[in-house]
Amino acid sequence: MVSLSAPSISVAKPPAKTKQIIKIAYFSQERVVPAALSNLDPFIQNKGVMGAKIALEENNTTGKFTGQQYQLTKIIVPIKGDIKKAFLNHIPADINFVVVNLPVVKLKQLADLDAAQQKLLFDVTTRDDGLRGQQCRANVLHLQPSRAMRADALAQFMLKKRWKKWFLVTGSLDSDRLYGEAFKRAAKKFGLKIVAEKKWAHTYDARRTAQSDIPVFTQDIKDYDVLVVADEHGSFGEYLSYRTWLPRPIIGTQGLIATSWHLSHEQWGAVQMQNRFKEMAKRTMKEEDYGAYLAVKAIGEASVRTKTNQFIPIKNYLLSDQLVLQGYKGKSLSFRKWNGQLRQPILLAAPRSLVSVAPVEGFLHPKTELDTLGYDAPEARCEKKQ
Repeated sequence: MVSLSAPSISVAKPPAKTKQIIKIAYFSQERVVPAALSNLDPFIQNKGVMGAKIALEENNTTGKFTGQQYQLTKIIVPIKGDIKKAFLNHIPADINFVVVNLPVVKLKQLADLDAAQQKLLFDVTTRDDGLRGQQCRANVLHLQPSRAMRADALAQFMLKKRWKKWFLVTGSLDSDRLYGEAFKRAAKKFGLKIVAEKKWAHTYDARRTAQSDIPVFTQDIKDYDVLVVADEHGSFGEYLSYRTWLPRPIIGTQGLIATSWHLSHEQWGAVQMQNRFKEMAKRTMKEEDYGAYLAVKAIGEASVRTKTNQFIPIKNYLLSDQLVLQGYKGKSLSFRKWNGQLRQPILLAAPRSLVSVAPVEGFLHPKTELDTLGYDAPEARCEKKQ
């Protein structure tokens, strides 16, 4: 008997489909450890990068189904390093999207580089109104609420509470002055009244003298509903509570604050984000982390919807009305075309509790209530400096 065996047949596998690569850079600089104002607030170096990493993981999970892969290059410049040189040397031409965690002056230096004109910089830390106004750059998108947006959010809540008379106290730094100006603008915008204004100019240790000096500092102001403090560095604002001559609530940079993210926020799925971040970073999520998270998520959303990794289509989509970015705050987020600012709800929070969310109910707008916060299109002074 002859045994016949069937010929073996070799079936060639189809070639694996090449994934579309979307390259992103995270660019920051180490900060000098400041003098400790409180032992309760440990200094965190490189806030922001962990938010970008979590968003990258989420993007790559989606990318398994869309045939896309996201890569993150991290550049942290040493304290005394040259940021412009680092940008030119470490961010190649094929990386068009750069998440930037730098103060205003250094951000503008990068944005004005010739090499940055065909890149989109995602500003995840500044709150400067000038950078969203006359000093704006066409290649920069802003993820954090501006000072004007924060002041408007607090003003809306104060108007709802009918706390219309403000006593404004500002610190001596330029950042304090700018926040004070934002509060003045918000008061005028919403029909509130600043009945008194003082500058905190004490140069000695507020912790040792607050008990005696703050009552004297506030004693001559006879009639106000709320004390508004502009102290972004935290030099004195924490010591105002319970020490003013009159028993009044405190808002601004201390007391009730306006913020993009807060450890007490748990609504709209935020508790899951809080837990995931804490598991990965071994700390709570900060505003810079949230800003970097939103930046990388926005790039992912735009690339998925446009089905491309090309710069122009992604940039156009990010600035279009089609963008719907979710941020765990109950409303979809999008960028304002006139100044690159991310429109978003703002959390109003006490140190350990969420008090409210702005825009407050009742404040209306023809397009979106989110544009009741900050500079609206008719007020825009951005000329898109290249």
